[in-house]
Amino acid sequence: MIYFRELRDAIKRKHGCDAIRLRTAQVTEVAQGDAIWEGAVEVFALVGHANARHCYAWGHPREDGTGGLDVVTILEVPPVLSPESAVRAAIAHRLIKINGCLAVA
Repeated sequence: MIYFRELRDAIKRKHGCDAIRLRTAQVTEVAQGDAIWEGAVEVFALVGHANARHCYAWGHPREDGTGGLDVVTILEVPPVLSPESAVRAAIAHRLIKINGCLAVA
């Protein structure tokens, strides 16, 4: 499938290693009772990466409307140890990118 190939290619570009798709995990991230992210996270085994055995990846249509996918890849390196924690890390990264800081209560 083209989608999985795009994810694999993004992993190779960003992390310098091959990846083998293992499974799909359905993830819903809830904050204050509302779903703030919901989707499928692909779990890949990494071949030859120095620090991580797995990578979590997903794609969504590009925000600029030009077609194609923006792909998110998150290595399984503590504290990221699951598809759910990968989604949380991506959300935190996006908040920091947008706001310049992240306040944790």
